[in-house]
Amino acid sequence: MHDSSPAPPSDSSALEATPPDPEADAPDAEEGATDAEAGAPDAASGAETPRQRFRRKAERVRLHANSVAVVALLAYLVALAALNTRSVKADWVFGTSHVALVWIVLFTAILGWLLGLLSIAKYHWRTRRPHS
Repeated sequence: MHDSSPAPPSDSSALEATPPDPEADAPDAEEGATDAEAGAPDAASGAETPRQRFRRKAERVRLHANSVAVVALLAYLVALAALNTRSVKADWVFGTSHVALVWIVLFTAILGWLLGLLSIAKYHWRTRRPHS
């Protein structure tokens, strides 16, 4: 780290304030590196660091886990639809109807998901950082 304070004047003619060294406030190469630059492979050697390899493999594991979760969810939804095909009476505010139970379950699940997204967006909007 460089000292950014100006040097004391050596004679009476240099009483004017000297501007601070612009390089003193510049970040070092390591401090100024962004995450994208830190995660990029070394261009000179083309080699992948152990940290970069770990990140790449961890991302692959996350993608595989998400794929398995989506397939399991789809299988569960198919089983839910197959086991709940009987018709039930649904009482609405202004009337009643007969509908398959699976449609009521899926409708309420989708409605709950949408309301959850809406509440998250509203919470995020209200707690965002103020503009300056």
